[in-house]
Amino acid sequence: MKVRIGTRKSKLALWQANFVAQQLKKHFPDLEVELVKITTKGDKILDVPLAKVGGKGLFVKEIEDALLRNKIDLAVHSLKDVPTYFPPGLGLVAITKREDPRDAFLSVKYNSIDELPKGAVVGTSSLRRKVQLKIHRPDLTIKDLRGNVDTRIRKLEEGQYDAIILAYAGLKRLGLENKAKQVFDTDFMIPAVAQGFLGIETRLDDAETIKIVSVLNDEESRLRATAERAFLKALEGGCQVPLAGYSEIKDGKLILTGFISDLEGKRYFKDFIEGSPVEAEDLGIELAERLLQSGAREVLDEVYGR
Repeated sequence: MKVRIGTRKSKLALWQANFVAQQLKKHFPDLEVELVKITTKGDKILDVPLAKVGGKGLFVKEIEDALLRNKIDLAVHSLKDVPTYFPPGLGLVAITKREDPRDAFLSVKYNSIDELPKGAVVGTSSLRRKVQLKIHRPDLTIKDLRGNVDTRIRKLEEGQYDAIILAYAGLKRLGLENKAKQVFDTDFMIPAVAQGFLGIETRLDDAETIKIVSVLNDEESRLRATAERAFLKALEGGCQVPLAGYSEIKDGKLILTGFISDLEGKRYFKDFIEGSPVEAEDLGIELAERLLQSGAREVLDEVYGR
């Protein structure tokens, strides 16, 4: 049997697709795997912050179109890029074991965020990272940074920025973890919802592919991702609002921390909830409701102009 994996063309996306291909071949040695490279809207628009061009679906729509047209059999995504809704007929069928979800600090001259002088220029296009940086270091100058991992590191090394913030998972997958001078504790900078997970999407009527791909599903990761994505969905969150959600399972309990802020980091709301992992979705929804009732609803209405 042959399966066709749809993937973006970036080095990180190709690493992720190849990783999934290798894992599948471990379980099914006779399986033939083809990578189909697809350019998404998010890959084409590199000079505008994501928040201004439409949010999460930017990196998946063209790949989902290829799935619906039967040009590919499955898609491998960074789960943090995947919207919480799917076109009819498509869905997530496996979530891989989570890579380290923390954010990393990279700099040529400085070893940590505390070493940065006042007014230092930090690069990130993530509203979530921007506001959490502003809360801890309001004196920093934060500038947008787009492009793939290599491009962002090159801009740092050229001196365009004093420091940049990247997902540690991406650095590790590309063998670049030595570039990180500091990895932020999840209390200091709460990760993006589903950061570090790979999500595998298929057609829901393709029983054969689903059966093959299901061997890659990691149950703890699925529960954690379910809680985080339920939280995101209940807040109608996208890239236009600074929002974070991070879960852990400790001593048999799922602990979910949520964060939402205005665009300046002046009004922000943070809370956590814990309960049974099997209630992951309900916990995510309940935490979102708590934040909305504590004032986050007004922030969302302002951001979305409601």
